[in-house]
Amino acid sequence: MSASTSSVPLPARLLGLVFIPFAAGFFLSFMLRNANAVISKDLAAEFALSSSELGLLTSAYFLAFAAMQMPVGVFLDRYGPRRVTSGLLVIAAIGVGTFSLAGGLGTLTFGRALIGAGVSACLMGSMKAYSMWFPLDRLATLNGWTLAAGALGAVAATAPMEFAANITGWRLMFGVLAMFTLSAGACIFLLVPEKPAAGASERWDEQIPKIVSIFRVVAFWRLGLPMIVLQGVYQGLFGLWLIPWLVDTQGLARAEAARWLMWAAVTYGFASIFFGQGADALARRGISRLALLKWGTMLGVAAFFALVFAPGLPKFALLLAYAVGVVAPILCYAILPPHFPPAVTARLNTALNVSMFLCAFAVQMGTGILLKFFPPVDGRYPAEGYAAAFAVLGIAQLLAWALVATMKKEPGAYRTGG
Repeated sequence: MSASTSSVPLPARLLGLVFIPFAAGFFLSFMLRNANAVISKDLAAEFALSSSELGLLTSAYFLAFAAMQMPVGVFLDRYGPRRVTSGLLVIAAIGVGTFSLAGGLGTLTFGRALIGAGVSACLMGSMKAYSMWFPLDRLATLNGWTLAAGALGAVAATAPMEFAANITGWRLMFGVLAMFTLSAGACIFLLVPEKPAAGASERWDEQIPKIVSIFRVVAFWRLGLPMIVLQGVYQGLFGLWLIPWLVDTQGLARAEAARWLMWAAVTYGFASIFFGQGADALARRGISRLALLKWGTMLGVAAFFALVFAPGLPKFALLLAYAVGVVAPILCYAILPPHFPPAVTARLNTALNVSMFLCAFAVQMGTGILLKFFPPVDGRYPAEGYAAAFAVLGIAQLLAWALVATMKKEPGAYRTGG
């Protein structure tokens, strides 16, 4: 079945008290997620890091983020998004401060892991809050706006951050980011209104089995895997390896490569609005969200293969096309919740999220390990190393798209077991 659609305007007061604070938190989480991309060469030089060590350091964010998703899902359903998200952002601020003061790989990795754990509720907390305060048929619009805010954070983590790092150094820059992160947590705690959570009355022994039961739903995997794989690959590459790839194989300077990623992030933001608010509008005209998910995912997969393996084609345009296509699978966040009980919406979203971030961890770590088999020349990894790693990533995305491409309609209602 499909969720009904509505054109009722979203209340301005709730947008100010609920949407804006959570969007600000997600903006910072995306900035911190991708911050290592522009300073990767600085970190490698200052701490003498190999490609695998750099991959481990940066991917610690994703591993900690993924490890937190299941407890975060339970906490959000039980205690609500206001308290959980604001409290975790304090941990993120501590992590950013630790990273800025680090003297070695161990402290850097620990700080990066604290950041990942601390921002682990930013997106899921916002989605839970929206499901509590806004009509369910407007979730795609609100999710799209939130992802656009995250894309702005990714924009800030490209050319602007590269510019700031050159002026202040990466340590002072991270010190300032720690204060911003703490402020974002305070805004959520002070501004967002409280509302009883639908899952607050459940016993702990009732909640965990419902998480497990979500993974048993076939539709969860058919709709979720394109998001898990395409977003996992994109976030993993955008957060670390795309700038080195552009510098090492395409002949770009770091500043120019950062500008390319900045425009890719801007494009990602506009695509988020299209696949969010636009999907709701098109659904009212008979074009299903599932159709947009399928065709958009196909664009993302095709653009990735052309970007990496098609010589002579305009790489910048293909990077932008890839940034558009990878947004489409996120529609599963709007397609799946209406088919599950409201009390498990946070756990449904975190089940998707934990899988995606484990994928992103594997992408960053695995790419670094594969590159280690191809010794760098003059500080640059050879094109053959990147081609080997990206071929694996391309095939994984193609298989994930094939799963959803054959779906004819959205799944029926499903009730989680306990």
